[in-house]
Amino acid sequence: MRARLRSPAEYARATEVYGRPLTLARGEHADPALVEGHLRRLGYRRVSAGDVGVGEFYMGRRGWIVGRRPFRPVPELSGGGFVVARLDARGRIRRLEDGEGRRLTRAQLEPELLGRVGERADQSRVATPLSDVPEHLVQAVLTVEDQKFFSHHGLDYRRIAAAALANLEAGHIVQGGSTLTQQLAKNLYLHPRRSFIRKLREAVMALALEARYTKGEILQAYLNEVYLGQDRGTAVHGVGSASRYYFGKDVGSLTLAESALLAGMIKAPNAYSPYRNAEAARERRDLVLRVMRTAGVIGEEEERAASEEAIRLRERSPPLRSARYFVDWVVRGLDPTEDVRALITTLDPRLQRAAEEAVRGGIARLERDFAWLREGEAGEPLQAALVALDPGTGEVLALVGGRDYGRSQFNRATDGLRQPGSAFKPVVALSALARDRSRREGPHFTLASVLQDEPLHYETAAGVWEPGNYDGQYRGPVTLRDALERSLNVPFARLGIELGGERIAATARALGIARPLGPYPSLALGASEVTPLELTRAFGVLAAGGYRAPLTSIVVGADGTGRILSDPSASNTVDGTWAYDDDEVYLVTSALRGAVERGTGRGLRERGFRGDVAAKSGTTNDFRDAWFVGYTPKLAVGVWVGFDHGERLEIPGAGAALPIFARFLEEAVGADGRLGPWGSDGFRAPSGLEMVRVDPGTGLRGGWGCWGEPELFLEGTAPEDNCSGDRGWRAIEDLLERGGSEARRALIRLLERIGSGDGRR
Repeated sequence: MRARLRSPAEYARATEVYGRPLTLARGEHADPALVEGHLRRLGYRRVSAGDVGVGEFYMGRRGWIVGRRPFRPVPELSGGGFVVARLDARGRIRRLEDGEGRRLTRAQLEPELLGRVGERADQSRVATPLSDVPEHLVQAVLTVEDQKFFSHHGLDYRRIAAAALANLEAGHIVQGGSTLTQQLAKNLYLHPRRSFIRKLREAVMALALEARYTKGEILQAYLNEVYLGQDRGTAVHGVGSASRYYFGKDVGSLTLAESALLAGMIKAPNAYSPYRNAEAARERRDLVLRVMRTAGVIGEEEERAASEEAIRLRERSPPLRSARYFVDWVVRGLDPTEDVRALITTLDPRLQRAAEEAVRGGIARLERDFAWLREGEAGEPLQAALVALDPGTGEVLALVGGRDYGRSQFNRATDGLRQPGSAFKPVVALSALARDRSRREGPHFTLASVLQDEPLHYETAAGVWEPGNYDGQYRGPVTLRDALERSLNVPFARLGIELGGERIAATARALGIARPLGPYPSLALGASEVTPLELTRAFGVLAAGGYRAPLTSIVVGADGTGRILSDPSASNTVDGTWAYDDDEVYLVTSALRGAVERGTGRGLRERGFRGDVAAKSGTTNDFRDAWFVGYTPKLAVGVWVGFDHGERLEIPGAGAALPIFARFLEEAVGADGRLGPWGSDGFRAPSGLEMVRVDPGTGLRGGWGCWGEPELFLEGTAPEDNCSGDRGWRAIEDLLERGGSEARRALIRLLERIGSGDGRR
């Protein structure tokens, strides 16, 4: 085997995928808890105002100081340095400065690592040149591992002889006697099992390395290769990665005490891990310090001060268990000709954690309350998927593709084709309410259009189609708004027949559902399959007022040297388009807000969410799929619940998917809908609309004796005729029949109301 050492740049063979950076911007509100949570997950330590160093932060009532670490994978994203934010009385950033007092418009904090894919994805490394390693760390390692490193040529014969004697007496390998170069050879080229043959090969490889490379190159390779513990399922290799993992700082910022602790761990990384055994780690650190003083590397005062230093470890955040679904999805879309080593994505780690907790908790609740859901007929567990998007940019903010990535890597959010059921009705409603551009004419329907809710028998090529309502009841004439808010199937089936499947499919395409949809009558009731990502994106277009943003998952990519790649993914190169006018779309939003207040989405209110939201439940006829999809002005969210092989749930979308949606939304934007960067003050009606009172029984403009309810219309589309006339006279006659002063007073009130114009509008 030819002895060859890798340069630091060659160590990062895996593609590292990061979430979105947290951005501080002048004039914007930044929630202190969200900022602190982000910094702590990255391993930053909170300190007092006068002691902020690299990898530390201070948070006061009127200002913050962050000692940013340089983000080595993509230096252009963050070159490190201090950021000082000064807040006004409302909690907005009124001034932003760097460490030199220069004003900034915005400043980015480094992103959180989501995962690694590719070669050596199970190993964590921060490639570190020898010049970045502090001298006291080099001395600590050499003192305890190989004091004669700079004088031997790969082998320390005195140590080898002593080890050989001990091994002969024991009858097996009990001591290694290895030099640092031998350890490097073993780590790079040989299996870890101890044997006399392996020790011989190790010695030969060490001599070869010493003949070919300088001491500096060997030492640099060793410091990047040495194993220093486990970060859950990932092996921590190299002092650069270890300093980040244990102390939350770059290796160049390590103190003498911290360097001694890392050097002491080399002998038995897991036994001396400060996370596993703090006392053993402290004793081992102090031993290294004593050996360093005995060897004359440090003085007595330095040893004493370092021994008294408390071990301050970074706080370890809960792992992102399901982010791997997103990571796999992003990586499979990369240009294979690009050597991508670092990807900055759109995923918000805080929202991702909220999504994972909502899915995990929602499934646990369903399995606890409904015994038949604990395992499907095919032995498959209950599954769920959740997608959250930024409607304005098309950025994917959170994505959960299943309950457990370890058990199943199938991504139900991006690849799971399921019938949306009633969650597809907003698409049908938009088809009916939007202007017909192909014919240059107004909409065919309004929210006040009356649809018949009565038994339907429709002849198709496959036979007679007889759709029914969820509860088996019929209500006679209902408005389009009422049919959407209460999710009535039969009126929407009639609406779909009148519109035609081609028109509905065209609307779906305009909203971003790319896969072909069969133009059959049942399309109006969500019989064609879509993915949760597609359906959530369609709702996102509604949230954005008709603007269809390109679906985006990548912010920027870089190669192993940190050079920005021009086009790591084609997904972020397509311009958005206006699919519909905002006044048309707002009609659907208005009805979906009503669904939350009065219809199938009212469970959101029952669970305490008070923010402004438009949403729709979805359940297939056979109860195989449960959906709840909705949006605020800044966040579109879709949830699906079901079994992979289509076993029946026997629970509607409002019972299975809505609780997951509610839990995520409250964590994402707070109970009032205003928390953090994705919170908002609610929807605002665009221009081009008018409010008119309409009689729900006839769909006509309200009049005296039939005052009606307020309804939204595109300007010029409200009904001209009113419902007064005989109905008004009958109302007067009814009042007079009651007789006496009560009738007279009621008649006066009626006439006053007519005179005020209430009966006309």
